[in-house]
Amino acid sequence: MQNTDNIIANEKIDARKLRRAKKIITELYDELPNYIARGHGPFLAAIYDADGNQIACAANSVVSMNCSHNHAEMNAIRDAEELLHTYDLSGHNLSLYVTAEPCIMCLGGIMWSGIQEVYFGITSKVVESITGFDEGFKPNWLNEFKRRNITVYGNIEPEHGESVLRDYMTQNRIVYKPKRD
Repeated sequence: MQNTDNIIANEKIDARKLRRAKKIITELYDELPNYIARGHGPFLAAIYDADGNQIACAANSVVSMNCSHNHAEMNAIRDAEELLHTYDLSGHNLSLYVTAEPCIMCLGGIMWSGIQEVYFGITSKVVESITGFDEGFKPNWLNEFKRRNITVYGNIEPEHGESVLRDYMTQNRIVYKPKRD
């Protein structure tokens, strides 16, 4: 059983959910270097149904596709919507697993997609400290998701996530940041 002292959650921690999230997020971290080697960014997201079937898996493709909104979460949501032929995923009881806390843009996409549960690896604070990427202003987002019946667990397997992100940075890969001069 994983120590739950540092887990971020907007509900009482359910050991079964946490075990499943730890397993899936670890798998995502293990797969991520393969995506990075093919030119993708340092984040990976997957969507699963309630029976544990993977519906979609997608990496960050902002740089490779020259599209600022191609974050891993947004790509996975788009793939799930295409596969299920709907813009409203709420009837499918889906969970999103992602290697890092969603940024402000992805939070909006998650909320409007109908995803019901979100599990993430490293926190935005860690992402910002390693990459310098601006995750955006996200006040009270955990409570806002709870108010909308979206369950959130985070800070899952953070050491693994920090290691993958640091490796990405030591390879001098691009971290996209708009100039604010």
